[in-house]
Order: sequence, then structure tokens, then C-alpha cells
Amino acid sequence: MNTNIENLYRIAGKQQRTIIGLMSGTSFDGLDVALCRFEGSGVNTKVEVLHFITKEYEAAFKEDLKSIFAKRNADLERITLLNAYIGTYYAELILQCLEEWNIPVADVDAVASHGQTIFHAPKRLHQIEKYGNATLQIGDADHVAVKTGIITLSDFRQKHIAAGGEGAPLALYGDYLLFGSLSENRIMLNVGGIANFTYLPAGYAPGCFSTDVGPGNTLMDQFIQQQFPGKYYDKNAEVASTGKVNDVLLKALLDDPFFAAPFPKTTGPELFSLVYLEKAIQASGQTNVSKEDIMATLAKFSAQSIIAAIESAVSGVDKFEIYISGGGMYNPLLVNYIESHFNIKLKSTTDLGINPDAKEAVLFALLANEALAGGKTHYGGDLLSVSMGKVSFAK
Repeated sequence: MNTNIENLYRIAGKQQRTIIGLMSGTSFDGLDVALCRFEGSGVNTKVEVLHFITKEYEAAFKEDLKSIFAKRNADLERITLLNAYIGTYYAELILQCLEEWNIPVADVDAVASHGQTIFHAPKRLHQIEKYGNATLQIGDADHVAVKTGIITLSDFRQKHIAAGGEGAPLALYGDYLLFGSLSENRIMLNVGGIANFTYLPAGYAPGCFSTDVGPGNTLMDQFIQQQFPGKYYDKNAEVASTGKVNDVLLKALLDDPFFAAPFPKTTGPELFSLVYLEKAIQASGQTNVSKEDIMATLAKFSAQSIIAAIESAVSGVDKFEIYISGGGMYNPLLVNYIESHFNIKLKSTTDLGINPDAKEAVLFALLANEALAGGKTHYGGDLLSVSMGKVSFAK
């Protein structure tokens, strides 16, 4: 037997596995690195987050990513170069973390790398008859594996698409296994670039699902970067809080077929872009709106799309709790809109034992754990029960 296969078999059979989860989102703020210890699999999964950090990206690297992100016509040479570069860069950051944490490389069983999304193309968005759903994440995992000396699992979204899904959101798997409750109906809300949530009915009852619901931070981030040089996001909603919501523009922003589409669904900055904003401004005739008012309106836009989706999901449910994670949880304006509407205090995954900043990195580490040692959980149909992650050996 090939020694790589033997090593993989040994890791799969261990009582505990140490896996590093990597996540880099569409905000390009940095690489989330979570060192996790897993025991068991499926609904018996136990996870302990041993260490977590976000390694902030340098400004020049962020600009490189922005130059190819969510663009129909991007520089193919730069994509090719970045695919290899990102893999090597991730490896360097992993090794830095292990040194800082005083963890030997040999103690890590696997790396789970989400990669960097540069284009997400569900059929509902591209609408080209001959093509199906597609998505592209770069950051070659062979480079991660060889440079770190650690088996690396990556490209998780492709299997979901191959089996008939849209490749996102994949949070359903981790949310179901880690955060399901026998007694509490839960909305696991993640507000990253795109807002999504998982609905977990109490008692693991039928009906759990994950779905994108619309823009989270992406439009606010894009606008702030365009109009306020040097800013990458609206920290503490400082700009948006000085503006006033323009209801006419808000109505135009909410006028898109995506919002009426049934759950589950996916989207991305490919739709919710500055072009989308400009079209809404022109359609509503609000061409003289101040930058501050636009930011205030975009915050309300994100909140309204989240609120409407949650209302639809919990229709007929007497009581539920919302657990928030992602960068949007630090936007007080956005959070206040949601709390005021539902008259509840948002909780975070801290209340469930997982650092909300680490949650997505942990969830991809969990997918790697399932690929290695699980594969027996059924989430409500064959489509949702596929094993995800491609294996890159270190040697």
C-alpha cells in the first residue's frame, strides 16, 4: 500500500484528530486559522478549539485579491499566479501559527483549506442554459501540503455542486452537528460578505436547511472602499450612523428576483455589487443621495433582507433564538435593526462554546473530519449527505 494511503488510513482510525481549519472570506481581512481537536464524527462529533487567530493580510495582497474577485473578465495570468502564491502563503501562515503556539508540525493530522473564493456562479445568477452551477476557489492545496508537510483537504464546494447543489452555503453540516438542540429552535446567522443562516428546528426535527439571504457586509464594504480611501469597512457603523435611510432607494435595492426565490439559494458579490447599487440609484431617481445616506441605506438593506428571510423560515414557530457570527456582528446598526424587529437579544456562538470569529474555520475543519472519519450522517436526503474535500498529500 502507498505510504500516503497508509497514513491517511491511520489518521481516519484515530480516536482523536488534530485539524487546522482555514477560512478566508470575501472581505479579504485576513486568514482565519483554527487549531481544533476532534473526537468522533457525525452527531457524536466533539470539538475543542485549541487555538485561533486571524492573520491579517497586507494591503498589497488585498489589492491583488480585489483585482480578480467577482469579475467576469479578470486577468487570467494573475489568477494562475495567485492560485500557487496563495497556497504557499497559507502554508507560511500555518507554520507561523504553529511556531507561535509551540505546536510541532507532526502533531497536526490535517489541514482543511477553504481557499479564496474569486467567483460564485449559481445557474440562477448566470442563467446560461447549457451550464449548471459553478464556483471557483483558488489557493492550491498541493502547495499547502508540500510546504507544511501536512495532509491537506480542500475544494469542499465542488462535491456539493457535482451532487446537484449550489456549493453554498455549507454551514448546514457543521451547524447541524455542533449546534443542533433537543429543546430550542435555532437560527445560526452568519453575516459575512453575504448573509446566510441555518435553521435548526428543536429536536433535530425535519426541516433544517441553510441558505444565503442577501448581502451582509459586501455592498457596504465595496462602497466604503470606493468612496472613503484607506477604509476597508465601516468600523462600528461610524459612517452609516451619521446618515439617514433613503426609503425610496431601499425599495429599489429590495426589488430583485433573488429575494422571492425559494430556500435554499445562494448568491454573491457577483450580483450584489456596486453595479447593482448604481442600477438601484438610477431606477429610484435618487442620484443626489449623500455618501452617508447611502451607507445608512445599505445597512438597512442588509438588515431587511435578513429579517425577511428569518421571518419566512420561522413562520408558525412560537419561540426561537438567533445566534450571530461573522463580521456583521460588530456592526451595531445592523444588529440593532434585527434585535428591534424580533424584540430579542441576539446571542453568539460563544454561548454554545465556539468563538464566533473562529466558527467558519472550525466548520471547514469539521468537514475535513467528516471526510476522514465520518460519512454516515444523513441530513435529509442523499444530496445533502455527500462527503466533501479533495486530498493533497504532503509527499
